[in-house]
Amino acid sequence: MVKNLTKESSCNWDWVDVTNPSADDLQEVAQKYNLHPALVQDSLQPDHLPKYELSQDTVFAIIRVFDKEVGVSGDTVQDFTNKIAIFYSNSFLITIHRTPYSFLDEIEKSVISKNECEAPFNLFILIIKEALTSFEQPGLKLAADLDYFESKVFLRRTQHYPLTNGMYWLKRKAEVSKRVLNLSKIVLDNLSRENQNDPYIQDIRDMYLRLLTMYEEIDNSTNNLLTIHIGLASQRTNEVMRVLTIFSVFFLPLTFIVGIYGMNFRYMPELESHYGYPLAMLVMLMITLGIYFWFKKKEWL
Repeated sequence: MVKNLTKESSCNWDWVDVTNPSADDLQEVAQKYNLHPALVQDSLQPDHLPKYELSQDTVFAIIRVFDKEVGVSGDTVQDFTNKIAIFYSNSFLITIHRTPYSFLDEIEKSVISKNECEAPFNLFILIIKEALTSFEQPGLKLAADLDYFESKVFLRRTQHYPLTNGMYWLKRKAEVSKRVLNLSKIVLDNLSRENQNDPYIQDIRDMYLRLLTMYEEIDNSTNNLLTIHIGLASQRTNEVMRVLTIFSVFFLPLTFIVGIYGMNFRYMPELESHYGYPLAMLVMLMITLGIYFWFKKKEWL
């Protein structure tokens, strides 16, 4: 669907918003605004990564927006984010995307509907800012999830695999989001190079650095937590093996004595002794106590 959002405003330039476009829709828009065919083809690719190009007097950029509907099993850039392709010059701004975005409607209501016709470049800056802002709440949620998993690891005994799976998906989301932000740097670098003293661009760079730092910290902290969790799980396994080993050391000599007296030979002098049974029990008790005090001396208990 192709809409000219500035058609009924006092703006002297066009903002054309194209939602879920067909090839014919894009061809018509490309012919009207003289867009390069290769760039139009890039705008049709849903998995295209962020980029920034200048063709004659038209800037073409691709930015990615965090998908709020992403499921827990997503693990790629395409699963977590959606693409917006943008063309702009002094006389037009074209936004191309497959799914509707509420922040585009808000920009249209707050700027265009009020006839506050700023230049297409200013709207381009607003769109980039909103795209980066879409990563903020997911990042805060990941930080809260990280705190939850941290308390589970250190304060509670939980099953190993469900906790590991949850931390893996958290780590994966942080990695993918960090990758998208790193790739988006090319857009900010080109904007900064062309408009070095623009305070709006500096604000966006500050936001970008804050978001990138947040996701890097989440990624690093999750890696550390996974390492600690696996180490604690190994420690618990070692503790179980230690207890089982101690029990086996206690019962090994007792089993040896029982095995000797269980051979049922006819001529065994202890069997006819009046004190044979209590003597055997006393010997086993002394062996058990001897092992116990030896373990205590070695600080194994």
